[in-house]
Amino acid sequence: MFRKLKYKNLLTACVRRSASRHNIKIIELDVQPEHVHCVVGVSFTMFVSKTLQLLKGGSSKLFFEFHKKARLRYSKGHLWSRGKFASSVGFVQLDVVRNYVRNQSEHHGNSTL
Repeated sequence: MFRKLKYKNLLTACVRRSASRHNIKIIELDVQPEHVHCVVGVSFTMFVSKTLQLLKGGSSKLFFEFHKKARLRYSKGHLWSRGKFASSVGFVQLDVVRNYVRNQSEHHGNSTL
């Protein structure tokens, strides 16, 4: 679904809005057709699982609100799969990780329509 530019842009906006509602700073974000890469900054008091819940749940809710026909494709309301990966990044590695996320479209050979 996220091969089309309008859906990719909508999902990007939904993730960013969900993050801002919960004081999660999006440092880098790249939406691919089947997955998302995101570098975020959160307070030390927020658990990784809570951060993922807020981003995935919040962005999914917003996406379905703005794109009602998506419910036909995702009838059970699950935009995201259960899978996830999270890792902490030190300041020394931050630029490397940001470049990795920025270059995902080139890496995967994806273009948007």
